[in-house]
Amino acid sequence: MEGPHVAHPAGRGIWQVLPACCCQAVRPDLRLQDVTVMYFTALAALMVTTLRPDLQGPLLPLPMPFHIPLDPRGQLQLAWNISYAKQEIYMELKVTEMKYGVVLGMSDRGELTNADLVVLWNNGTKSYFGDAWSDSKGHVSLDTQQDYELIEAKQKPDGYYLLFKRPFSTCDPRDYLIEEGTVHVIYGLLDRPLLALEQLNLSRIHMGLQRVLMLRPDTPRPKLPPDVRTLDVSAPNITIPNQETTYWCFIQTLPENMPKNHIVMYESVITPGNEAIVHHMEVFECSPDIRSVPQYSGSCDDKMKPGKLNSCRHVLAAWAMGAEAFYYPPDAGLPIGGPGSSRFLRLEVHYHNPLLISGHHDSSGIRLHYTSSLRQYDAGIMELGLVYTPVMAIPPKQHIFYLSGYCNSKCTQTALPPGGIYIFASQLHTHLAGRGVRTVLVRGGKELKVVQEDEHYSSFYQVSANRYDVLITKCTYNTEDRSKPTVGGFGIMDEMCVNYIHYYPRTQLELCKTHVDTEYLQKYFKATNRFHGNDQCVCGEQNVTEQFYQVQWDPFAVEMLKSLYNTAPVYMHCNQSDAHLFPGEWERQPVPVVTSVLSKPHYPCEGRECPTSPPQTPRV
Repeated sequence: MEGPHVAHPAGRGIWQVLPACCCQAVRPDLRLQDVTVMYFTALAALMVTTLRPDLQGPLLPLPMPFHIPLDPRGQLQLAWNISYAKQEIYMELKVTEMKYGVVLGMSDRGELTNADLVVLWNNGTKSYFGDAWSDSKGHVSLDTQQDYELIEAKQKPDGYYLLFKRPFSTCDPRDYLIEEGTVHVIYGLLDRPLLALEQLNLSRIHMGLQRVLMLRPDTPRPKLPPDVRTLDVSAPNITIPNQETTYWCFIQTLPENMPKNHIVMYESVITPGNEAIVHHMEVFECSPDIRSVPQYSGSCDDKMKPGKLNSCRHVLAAWAMGAEAFYYPPDAGLPIGGPGSSRFLRLEVHYHNPLLISGHHDSSGIRLHYTSSLRQYDAGIMELGLVYTPVMAIPPKQHIFYLSGYCNSKCTQTALPPGGIYIFASQLHTHLAGRGVRTVLVRGGKELKVVQEDEHYSSFYQVSANRYDVLITKCTYNTEDRSKPTVGGFGIMDEMCVNYIHYYPRTQLELCKTHVDTEYLQKYFKATNRFHGNDQCVCGEQNVTEQFYQVQWDPFAVEMLKSLYNTAPVYMHCNQSDAHLFPGEWERQPVPVVTSVLSKPHYPCEGRECPTSPPQTPRV
C-alpha cells in the first residue's frame, strides 16, 4: 500500500515528510493518487481530499536501529528511530498477516482505557489511518488533534508495513507523553471490517501488552579493542516448556587456566522465533571456592538439581527484553578468568510463555566480548533492592503500593573502599505488577542524586557513592486486576524489585538488599487476625504465602502492612561475592531516615498551549 511520499532525507537518516492531518484514507488498489485525507469535525462529518500527485517517487529505506516483538507468536514487530533534534520518533509496525486492521497504542500502565492510539482500519472498501484515543470504557474515537503522521503503508512479501511518526510531546491532553523510561505499548488486530471507527471497543477484541524502552541514548557506540574475542554462554538447544513461567539453568565451563581478561561489551543472542518468549537472561560466575560444578541443563526450580548451583551467584551479565548491547566505559572492564575466579558459569534464562506454545527449540544466551588488554579498573555489578522472598508482598486491588529495599550505611561503611565507588550504569527490573522503579543516593539523611528512575515501568552516567551513603530502591506496583496478594519471588506472577548497578572499582560487595524482619511480620498477621475477631492464629503452622492469602484485605489490613514496611526493622543482606554475609550484625536494622527528598523535574510544552504539567492519561 502506498502512502505519502518523502520529500527528501534529513540528517542522520531521519526522514523529513510533508505534514498530514486527521485521517488518511488509503484505497486497497495501492495507488498513490488514491491516498486521501479524512477530516474529523465536531459534527463527525468526513471530508476526503486527494494528496498532491507530485509527491510520487521511490521511498528510500529508513534505518530502524531499535526493534522488539510485540506478541508471543511474533505476528507484530515494532521498530523505531529517534530524532532528538526534532523531538520526534519514527515507528514501523510490521504485521505478518493483516486482516481488517491493527491497533497500536500507549497508556500509563498498559490499560486499554484512556489510551493514546494509532489505528489502521478497513470498512470493506477502503482502509483508513488515524490518531485516536479510548475513553474510560474502552470506546475508541478519532482525536480532533491528529499527531500521528502516516509516511508509508505497504504490503511486502513478508508482511504489511506501516511507517509513521509523532512528536515526543504533542501538548494534546489525550496523547501520551513519550519520555525516558518504560513505555507500555498495547496492540491488537482487527478481524472484521468497521463501518466507522466509533464501533471499536478495545475491551471486545484480543489485545496484548509489551513494555518498551522507547527513548535510547543518542550517543555513538564505543569502538571495541582490536584484540577482542567472543564467548557465547547459551542454552544447548533446549525445548521450551509449554508453561507460562520457566527459569532454565545451564552450566558452562571456561577453558582451563584461562588468564584474566576484561569483558568490555555483552549482548543478547536470541534464537529466531523466540524473541517474544525469552524474557530475561543472566550469566553468573560460580564461587571460586567450589572446585567442580556438575554439568546441568534443566529447570532452576528442579528439586533434583545439583546443590552446587546455589554457589553460582556472582553476576557477570544481565539482559532483559528490549535491551541493547551493553558497553563498559573505556577505563573499566569486568574481570573474567585468572586467579581467584571460577571456571564455571551458570546461565539462567527466564522464558515467559503465556500462550503455552510448544515445540520451540532455543539456544538463546549472552555473548561476552572480552580482551586480554586489561583496563585501569576492574568493574563490578551489585544487586540493590529487595530480597526475592514472599515476606515482601503487595495486597490485591491496589492502585498504587510501594515497596522499598535498602543498602544501608552500615553495609557501605563495611564494604566500600575509602574513596567510594563510581556507578556508571543501571538496570532496573520488576515483573508484571511493577509500575515504576527509583534508586536514590542518600547522604546525611538527604536525597543527593537519582541513580536511575523509570516512572513507567540508559545512558551512561556517573554517580559517586561513598562509605556511609545509603542507596534506596523504591518500586511502585499496581494490583487492581488481582484478587489475591502478590508475593515476592521468581515467578512471573510473583514480584521483584531489583536494580543491577554497574560500578568501579570492584569490591567484594555483591548484594546489598533487605526484607522486613520476619518476627515483626508475624506480629502483623496476629494483629490483623485479632482485629477481624479471629484469636486462633495459626501463623507458625503455615508458610508466609499461605498467611498472606488468608488475610482479610480491607483498608485496615492494607494500611497496617504499609506501616509495617515503612517502619519495622529490616534484615540487611550485605553479601560478599561468595554469597556469605560480611562480618557483623545484620538482623533488625533500622529503616534509614530520609529528611529531605529531591524534587521532580518539570516538563513544559514550549510554544504550545497545554497544561503546565502534561498529563499521562487522556481527559474524557
